[in-house]
Amino acid sequence: MSDLRIRSVDESDLGTVLGTDVDFEGEMTFDQPVIVKGAFRGTIDAESTLYVGKDAQVNATIRAAVVSIQGRVKGDVTAATRVELFSTSELNGSVNSPDIIMQSGALLNGTCRMSRRPDA
Repeated sequence: MSDLRIRSVDESDLGTVLGTDVDFEGEMTFDQPVIVKGAFRGTIDAESTLYVGKDAQVNATIRAAVVSIQGRVKGDVTAATRVELFSTSELNGSVNSPDIIMQSGALLNGTCRMSRRPDA
């Protein structure tokens, strides 16, 4: 039996961190990994990885290469590569991704659609 694990991100490896004191509303686009630790409402469109911190509250439509969630997300999530749900995560919305990893204790309330990646 394989041992599936997802790793936490080291913030020092990231160029952009939206701290716990940030409460942002609007559209966010980026091509380098970003971590949201505070509150965000709106739309996220990324060519890279979106990390949602343990205490973060995100209410958004999300499209990214990888979406890694430790906090709360309300909204539809589309990931080109993978969605990672840590044990502390709560996701309310539809998920569309070729790969989903969920730790025991993660909450997913919504629909899930998976299809093979074109390179698979």
